Amino acid sequence: VLVALIGLTVYDRKSGQTVTLQNVTFAQSPAVAVKETNAAGKKRFDGLSRIDEKKMSYRRKDYAQGLTLKEICEEFQNYAAGRLNLYYEEEDIRRFIAGLAVSHILILQGMSGTGKTSLAYAFGEYLGNPSTVVPVQPMWKERTDLLGYYNEFTKRFNETDLLKKMYEANYSEEMYVTVLDEMNIARVEYYFAEFLSLLELPKAEERMLTVVSDSWKDDPQQLKEGHIRLPENMWFIGTANNDDSTFAISDKVYDRAMILDLERKSEEFIAKAETERHIRSKDFQKLAAEAEREYGLTERNKRRLKELDEYMSERFKVTFGNRIRRQIERYVSVYISCGGKELEALDDILAKKVMRKLGMQNPVYLKNNAEKLCTRLEELFGADGIPQCTETVRRLAGNV
Repeated sequence: VLVALIGLTVYDRKSGQTVTLQNVTFAQSPAVAVKETNAAGKKRFDGLSRIDEKKMSYRRKDYAQGLTLKEICEEFQNYAAGRLNLYYEEEDIRRFIAGLAVSHILILQGMSGTGKTSLAYAFGEYLGNPSTVVPVQPMWKERTDLLGYYNEFTKRFNETDLLKKMYEANYSEEMYVTVLDEMNIARVEYYFAEFLSLLELPKAEERMLTVVSDSWKDDPQQLKEGHIRLPENMWFIGTANNDDSTFAISDKVYDRAMILDLERKSEEFIAKAETERHIRSKDFQKLAAEAEREYGLTERNKRRLKELDEYMSERFKVTFGNRIRRQIERYVSVYISCGGKELEALDDILAKKVMRKLGMQNPVYLKNNAEKLCTRLEELFGADGIPQCTETVRRLAGNV
């Protein structure tokens, strides 16, 4: 750092006279510059720097090999019951695993006490990599509420557990789970906005999340110009209650997330005491890609979806869109690979992704046309072919 002094009067001890400086430049000591950068004498990202020091410990050698998606579902269901006394239906486990294969954002909905948080927690235990539970606060409005903030007084960054887990995940190949507990007690599209946008980018290396606006010499290794990479091996699972104390989740969030409704507790059953499985993220994604190639939609169901899309667009101005089409194709194939049936998967995702949008229609118009839509659904998919869809339509129309 160079400091120029012009017009300053000083006393010259050698000549015994006062001298006015005209153009004298002094070099400031680098040690002083560092001290001014961090007055507290410590690194501003102390927790992240500690993770740098033991980064090699996050690389494992004993990852599970040769598992199928069906085996993952069966083992996870048994692990939750046998080790944690948490019981879930086979269909819910399939929906959960298929949802993770489609999106890095999963929303668990249902009444309090149905096991929403427990399901996400149990999956972290099954993976041998405990989930990070983040209790959402009502006043949250921006990403700093999730990541932390720089304290001007201490000259240090207040790092949250989530920020440290994200940083750790970038050194690891394992699957990481973050639970946003009661995510809609604040407006999701406010505090989670940057995450939603970045997860839309097709290239994982371009998903750089802003942490601070500047760069210091002693910043952690993975912090590039104040940004951290949003880890590709981290999933965000939000639990949501629908009552007077919460906000409605916006269409923007619902479109990008997968949704699982937990309406009731499962019956207890005798389970095998399965062990935990360390699963690499890339192996899980590879299984999902293989399922999509092997269990693509049948031509018959492609035709049905095309006709349903035309009907919904004409009668209700609701269309699937490219994002929902991609989600349907992957979700159905993975659900089948998990041991389910094609029509069950179609019924589930159509109810959550397409029929749900009818709630934004004119109530009178929807009520008058709901039964016509249900009749059309039965014509396309057969009587009782997609019961979740018809039940959703009638519920939204107030006909049940």
